[in-house]
Amino acid sequence: QVQLVESGGELVQPGGPLRLSCAASRSISNIYSMGWYRQAPGKQRELVATITSGGSTSYADSVKGRFTISRDNAKSTVYLQMNSLKPEDTAVYYCNARSSRIITVTTMNYWGQGTRVTVSS
Repeated sequence: QVQLVESGGELVQPGGPLRLSCAASRSISNIYSMGWYRQAPGKQRELVATITSGGSTSYADSVKGRFTISRDNAKSTVYLQMNSLKPEDTAVYYCNARSSRIITVTTMNYWGQGTRVTVSS
């Protein structure tokens, strides 16, 4: 089991930067992937970015070049640095931990409670 707690969400102006943090209750060094998802009002939850234990990253097309996911294993924390924020980035952002590359009935997924990001002038 791993508990995830997100923080850093707030109201920001378009174009501004914001960094979200996801603190895990135990080491994340052996977790296959950590990721950030978001859900805007009336929309499905969507993948934003992921980072594997080996350091490989992936991003949704909508955030490529603007967002950067990183991890600090010593602090058991994953970050999402968001730059050039747009109003369409407004959503509740959720931290995720997945135990394996291939999703099966034994794959463990853990979710944080979410942190709200509002991009508005």
